[in-house]
Amino acid sequence: MRIATWNINSVRTRVDRAVAFLERNDIDVLAMQETKCSDDKFPYSAFEAVGYEVAHVGYHQWNGVALISRVGLEGVKDHFPNQPGFDKDPAKPQNREARAVGATCNGVEVWSLYVPNGREIADRHYDYKLEFLWRLGEVADKQKAQVLCGDFNIAPTDKDVWERAFFEGKTHVTEPERAAFQRVVEFGLTQVKHEEPYSYFDYKGMRFQRGEGMLIDFQLASPQLPARAWVDLEERAGEKASDHAPVIADYDLSALLIDEVR
Repeated sequence: MRIATWNINSVRTRVDRAVAFLERNDIDVLAMQETKCSDDKFPYSAFEAVGYEVAHVGYHQWNGVALISRVGLEGVKDHFPNQPGFDKDPAKPQNREARAVGATCNGVEVWSLYVPNGREIADRHYDYKLEFLWRLGEVADKQKAQVLCGDFNIAPTDKDVWERAFFEGKTHVTEPERAAFQRVVEFGLTQVKHEEPYSYFDYKGMRFQRGEGMLIDFQLASPQLPARAWVDLEERAGEKASDHAPVIADYDLSALLIDEVR
């Protein structure tokens, strides 16, 4: 099964690119983040017309996540257990944001996740980010075949950023963030590896052209799902592209079939 994860940075702006991407890469399941629209404005028909089902969680023009599948969408969940909420005013209700959607696709539980950015280390959003990741660790289940996909907004090691000194005093590279990411992995998942070093390139400063990026988009999978992965840098190089490149992985589901026979 071929799964892709992509922070599309506005699905309505790039819906034609998304459909072309699915067809060009023969994608079975696409986990999409930052759709930036509410459910009633999501372009469902564009994906349904080429044979995909859609599960989308969007409350307004910010955040937004989707699962787009041609191999089934069973048991759709619009959040994970104990998913925290946020409001910049601590006195107001901390409402849950559109940052997680999960479903079973061809026997595998797949999640599309958009981890909070954190903004600045002294910001309440940074604490929200850590709590979100802490709770996300509870989603991992060693008894299930799972793939947790998305924009994690964390570079887990120094080699996952083009220049460590550039990020000094900033989010995405702090030890608490990295420890929280590692905690999710240690619940029984494996970070799917690929040769390409980065998945995100800021629009500013000609970062993509200079090869100055970050690796913050991941697929974390159950060990019983061997995978081969790559980053679609050609998509990032296209005209009016998202600042994130899709991360694609091919999963071997033969172990699941053997368990079914047993």
